[in-house]
Amino acid sequence: MNDTDRPASWILELRHRLATPPPARLPPAEASRRAAVLVPLYVDAGALWVVLTRRAAGLPYHRDQIAFPGGAIEPGEEPWAAALREAHEEIGLDPAKVLSLGALDEELTPTGFHITPGVGAVPYPLETRLAAEEVAEVFAVPLSAVANPQLVERRTVLVDGLPRELTIFHVGRRQIRGATATILMNLLERLDIQPAQGESP
Repeated sequence: MNDTDRPASWILELRHRLATPPPARLPPAEASRRAAVLVPLYVDAGALWVVLTRRAAGLPYHRDQIAFPGGAIEPGEEPWAAALREAHEEIGLDPAKVLSLGALDEELTPTGFHITPGVGAVPYPLETRLAAEEVAEVFAVPLSAVANPQLVERRTVLVDGLPRELTIFHVGRRQIRGATATILMNLLERLDIQPAQGESP
């Protein structure tokens, strides 16, 4: 998918790309904790941008890491509703101004979180209000820049004695890794903006 200069059409195109084929769903696991994240997108100057946060240093999980707004799904709550609630709590995003575009593949983190990512269109300019105890920073990057192969590193590490390939996006001085990088890679693939294979930076 190329950057668009047709504001009305990008929403329909993304909905189609995210719906076909349907996103992968994980089987329920008793040991996992259900969570949902919002992948907010907007168009500015003909480019598609994605909104990310940097988590606060005092959090018990994934502290100081780059992440999408999100958190635990409450009993009886749907993933999309949880993603909107958490985005409102963390960055002050008005749920009424988020338009659902679809979902991405579910992910299971090494810390036991079963994540359902929902993709939403948000207005630009983006109005935010940070919950300082949870979020240290909110920022946006153009997807075309994230897809630059010179900014993508693939590294093999040992997890519980088994080799695991990690994808790391280098954006300025920030590093996007873990489940956030996996979700971002899935988004690029679904939108046909898959980074080319190249040298690690």
